Amino acid sequence: MYSNEIETIEQADDLIKNNIALLFYFYNDNCAPCLSLRPKVVELVCDKYPKIKIMFINSEQHPEIAAHYNSFNNPTIIIFFDHKEHRRVSKYVGIPQLSEEIRKPYFLLFNE
Repeated sequence: MYSNEIETIEQADDLIKNNIALLFYFYNDNCAPCLSLRPKVVELVCDKYPKIKIMFINSEQHPEIAAHYNSFNNPTIIIFFDHKEHRRVSKYVGIPQLSEEIRKPYFLLFNE
């Protein structure tokens, strides 16, 4: 479910360790695609994959976190399942494709 912004690398690492399904959304406030895609990603996850925790990282305000996760484009979405990176998409993110990338591992993990 939607949560807050990530502000430190330690916080991000702890989230990965403590959540079986996690989505990091890297963005900046001057990125029009970032801002228009964000509500669509939130809607997708909340409606279809509610056990995934969504966290947002402002790459402009926290470049050290973006660099730590090798996120050099905005928007970048990193999906973690079972504490490991499962998929990473950047720039041109299609909601149907993102949903398809999430669907199988999500349902295998949660038996839904």
